[in-house]
Amino acid sequence: MNRIFISLGSNIDAHIHIRNGLDDLARDFDRVRISTVFESEAVGFEGDNFLNLVAEAYTELPIEQVVARFKQIEQDHGRLRGAKKFASRTLDLDLLLYGDHQCQQPVELPRPEIFHNDFVLWPLSELWPEGILPGVTDTLAQLWQDHPKQQKLWPIAFHWPE
Repeated sequence: MNRIFISLGSNIDAHIHIRNGLDDLARDFDRVRISTVFESEAVGFEGDNFLNLVAEAYTELPIEQVVARFKQIEQDHGRLRGAKKFASRTLDLDLLLYGDHQCQQPVELPRPEIFHNDFVLWPLSELWPEGILPGVTDTLAQLWQDHPKQQKLWPIAFHWPE
């Protein structure tokens, strides 16, 4: 069984899409557990605030099938392929970690956003504070403590499952 971490984000009917996306993940993956949900301003474009969180789950699916399932879930929730990178979205699912695998294809793992985006590192460090990423010596808790905190985000009340 492989332990995976998934970044979820939405700024279009965000509560609905995040909740439904988590329900879909719980149907396809084992032992889904979530971080605190954080609200933040849109980065790189003018748009509604985002909700972001990280989920932990377990799977025996290979990386390629996990990524394909995430794309299908996004599409099921109205995500348009080919849209601009910095744009509003119904649901964004990104595989951050897949066990201790390091790869470039079908996605880069560990996902580089972990090191750059507050809305990824904070919830990931909350779920797995003692985690140490491949090629890194500090724990996730230490990485978050030392991170420059460049984005304003705040925790919100969110309960799943209901």
